Amino acid sequence: MKIIVFTFLSVFFIQTLFSQNNYLNQWPGFRGPFAKGFIENSATVENWNLKTGENILWQTSIPGLGHSSPVIWGNKIFVTTAISGSGENYLKVGLYGDGDAVEDDSEHEFKIYCLNKNTGKIIWERLAFKGVPAVKRHTKASHADCTPATDGKHVLAFFGSQGLYCYDFEGNLIWEKQLGKMNAGPYNAPELEWGFSSSPIIYKGKVIIQCDFLGDGFLASFDVKTGEQIWRTPRDEVSTWSSPTVFEKDGKSQIVVNGWKHMGGYDFETGREIWRMSGGGDIPAPTPVFENGLIFINNAHGRYAPIYAITPSAKGDITLGEDERSNDYIIWSVKRGGAYMQTPLVYRGYLYNLQGNGSLTVYKATTGEEMYKQSLGSVGGFSASGVASGDNIYFCAEKGDVFVIKAGPEFKEISHTTMSDVLMASPAISENVIYFRAQKSLVAVGTK
Repeated sequence: MKIIVFTFLSVFFIQTLFSQNNYLNQWPGFRGPFAKGFIENSATVENWNLKTGENILWQTSIPGLGHSSPVIWGNKIFVTTAISGSGENYLKVGLYGDGDAVEDDSEHEFKIYCLNKNTGKIIWERLAFKGVPAVKRHTKASHADCTPATDGKHVLAFFGSQGLYCYDFEGNLIWEKQLGKMNAGPYNAPELEWGFSSSPIIYKGKVIIQCDFLGDGFLASFDVKTGEQIWRTPRDEVSTWSSPTVFEKDGKSQIVVNGWKHMGGYDFETGREIWRMSGGGDIPAPTPVFENGLIFINNAHGRYAPIYAITPSAKGDITLGEDERSNDYIIWSVKRGGAYMQTPLVYRGYLYNLQGNGSLTVYKATTGEEMYKQSLGSVGGFSASGVASGDNIYFCAEKGDVFVIKAGPEFKEISHTTMSDVLMASPAISENVIYFRAQKSLVAVGTK
């Protein structure tokens, strides 16, 4: 009997370890595994040229407009888009502060595409929803801002007010959820409609979504196989455009969310609040990241633009006092300097914080010591979040410029190229290939 039990436990441990390692080698959601922005042991190219075809493996046109990043599992890559019935895909990029929305009340087709990762050939496409969008979008946004999520068996497409859809890898619809109208606009100008951007997570058979909007916001968990709701926790928060993240420590999984009034951590199994804090920008967009044993949260708008490094053992209300920079749970922080849109990249012991104007500040992740500050140049705004591979860090500007810099405590630009198209989405990485989702196409860049 002991031998049977030992064998069962050994098989279970090996299967669990394989599943975890497989997850870490895929690109299953926004910014890859656990939103880290990198996978181990990858080696993507430093130079390529779209005009000459140098290191361009393939380029596939994607209709419509979508800022969602591609996600990858095995040999399949998934991306979402929204196709306007008017035929117009108006987009205003660059550095500006207007809160205007796009006036387009035509019917839109909300779609998900599955492509062959190696060839770029479209395997299947599915129409999730067709109709007039329930809310307008900001002039810099799309109606397909939410990055899909996958676990190797299921793929989720989230379109905010237009619903949450779960497909299998053959494109069969398994279930869908209509969650009602979710108008994510600024709390102090409720007449503005900017669109919904929070991306879903699939982890341990559960789907996690964060829905902060001008209404009854919530964090919720669903069974990925059936769509059955497991728990739903109300959130007293302004609109946010941030995605949740999840991490596991000491056998317990925790969900971490950004916010203005309510940044915090929740128990993965129950949705119970573990810790909370306030004190940040009032239009939160970046996703929290767990790396180097710390939780990193940044945001920017209004009075503060902070970066926080928080220990995962945090409990209760850990909000800093007006003149505090740290406490028992917040290891270090900066009051001003955090990014407005970009999720921070914490890689090989350093935190890379890129602001919308191209100003890059690098900190030692464990202490907050500033290593350097450098401008990437006057090329317009930056919205996409950075990713890393090997010794390279990749940053994409909205007008199509891609900067490759050397990872480490000193600044060194390795290359600067252009994709000749708008880049709003964060790139994805798989098997030494980096995939760029541009406004008009999906491009695979790797050794040719």
